[in-house]
Amino acid sequence: MSHSFPELPYAYDALEPYIDAQTMEVHYSRHHRTYYDKFITAVKGTELEKAPLTDIFASISQHAPAIRNNGGGYYNHILYWNCMTPNGQHEPEGALAQAIIQTFGTFEQFKQEFSQAAINTFGSGFVWLIVQNGALKITSTGNQDNPLMDVAQEQGEPILALDVWEHAYYISYRNRRPDYIDAWWNVVNWDAVSEHYAIALAQNA
Repeated sequence: MSHSFPELPYAYDALEPYIDAQTMEVHYSRHHRTYYDKFITAVKGTELEKAPLTDIFASISQHAPAIRNNGGGYYNHILYWNCMTPNGQHEPEGALAQAIIQTFGTFEQFKQEFSQAAINTFGSGFVWLIVQNGALKITSTGNQDNPLMDVAQEQGEPILALDVWEHAYYISYRNRRPDYIDAWWNVVNWDAVSEHYAIALAQNA
């Protein structure tokens, strides 16, 4: 199946007041769309044109920077959008909640560690909650890399993504990244993250 550009799962203003409509419109229709368009151009006419992104990422070190950068930007934003919702729950439930407590002690401790990883990510990048060998782990990547890539320091299945590029928050928050991170917790789609977790566990079974 060839790669496609997915619809945003909610309206541009749906995440207000935490993420403003202008940021969402620019981020999705310009930044994300540009990554997709450049990725399609980079793989057109090659064996990668219909290859799954997971397969491409698994050998990304063998491909051109245009495929790494734009393929990552294409995939990373899809997960980022899908990890948010206008009806965000304050905490996860079920198996994911139990795994977070088992790994981090409490949900609040997990939030603190994840937020600190996002604050401390130098420059542009993403922060992730991944499943690595069946266990949860927080990690970060620079630019548009992700934990599915063979170049990632920590590899695993991403189940939660936070974009900390300045274009994700600068209109409302300027250089106040910690304020953006605090606001973002209000729109996390824990139902979706739980689904990602269940799929990751099944793949590792």
